[in-house]
Amino acid sequence: MPNSEVYEHFRPDEKGFVDRAWEWVERAAELHEVRRTDFLDPRQAHILSALAGRNRDVAVRFDGGYPEAERKRAILAPDYRPIEHEDAGIVVLTISSADRKIGELDHGDYLGAILGLGVKRDKIGDLHVSEDGCQALVAEEIADFLRIHLKQAHRVEVSADIAPLSELKVVRPVLEETVISVASMRLDGVASDAFRLSRAKIVAPIRAGRCRVNWKTEEDPSAVVREGDIVSVQGMGRFKVLAVDGVSKSGRIRVRIGKFV
Repeated sequence: MPNSEVYEHFRPDEKGFVDRAWEWVERAAELHEVRRTDFLDPRQAHILSALAGRNRDVAVRFDGGYPEAERKRAILAPDYRPIEHEDAGIVVLTISSADRKIGELDHGDYLGAILGLGVKRDKIGDLHVSEDGCQALVAEEIADFLRIHLKQAHRVEVSADIAPLSELKVVRPVLEETVISVASMRLDGVASDAFRLSRAKIVAPIRAGRCRVNWKTEEDPSAVVREGDIVSVQGMGRFKVLAVDGVSKSGRIRVRIGKFV
């Protein structure tokens, strides 16, 4: 178990993951194990990287299937073992349909269809959605299960095939920019304007633990957000604070945000 000094660097609600990541590091250093993790979000990858950095006997590499991946698997090994070419175990699940309505499906539709089969989120990497369907990066150990059982996404009949990473067509996220005017940089104020909801309606999901700032759960509506922060609210989407453009004569703050579409 990590000592109390280690825990001071992370949030209390992250303790469970810190304990798991610390065990991975310790086993790589002391038992000379090579371990491949499930997909980690950027915050989890940061925690694991920080813990691995405390032990010079451990090497770690992150791989999400393509260089700009958000969600990545990690490979840990004793430092004497080269891991540059260790297989990250990631394949492309290509989801398609003869139904023209497939062009109306979005990221949440595809992710919901996969998770609806009982697959854990940790087994799924980034999703690349286009008008023709979706390419999902998935852990190779569940790829066959998804190929066989994934038949529908939001009432659209689909089929799934497995492809190598070389066939991945990266779809980079598009940000829909807008400028909002807020009284302060409080999370509830910025998020309510970003999602065009009343502050009362945005406070409830924040307090319920459905909001993340930079992939960390944030339950305090009064938390301050800053330039570069990425805010997501389950069921509503996510946005990035692109810039704080100054204060108006009335004292309100002009904030430029980009909603992921």
